[in-house]
Amino acid sequence: MNVFGVGLPEMALILVLALLVFGPKKLPEIGRSLGKALKGFQQASKEFEEEFKKEAQQLEKTLTSPMKASLETEPPKALSPQDANLDGEGPTSDDSGDLVAAQAVDPGVESPSSP
Repeated sequence: MNVFGVGLPEMALILVLALLVFGPKKLPEIGRSLGKALKGFQQASKEFEEEFKKEAQQLEKTLTSPMKASLETEPPKALSPQDANLDGEGPTSDDSGDLVAAQAVDPGVESPSSP
């Protein structure tokens, strides 16, 4: 019997040392807690393996399924000059329809108008 590279004589020696260190009253409690920890580890490992397999199957299904092509139902619209200036940058038109440059107003700087 070879568990984790530890044979029967080594396991017996470890058991005797644990009995000497912890005593006969604490040994069953330690064994129970160790068993619960191993069971939890096995369960987590099994869940991880199942999740990994499920993701691998989903990825394989995605890669092997044929691609579906579809055409756009409506061609994209071209922007008009009014739509292009909605962001407030670039030239704008005044009331007469002439294009004028947009000016940024800094409240801390006085305008060069005459007082």
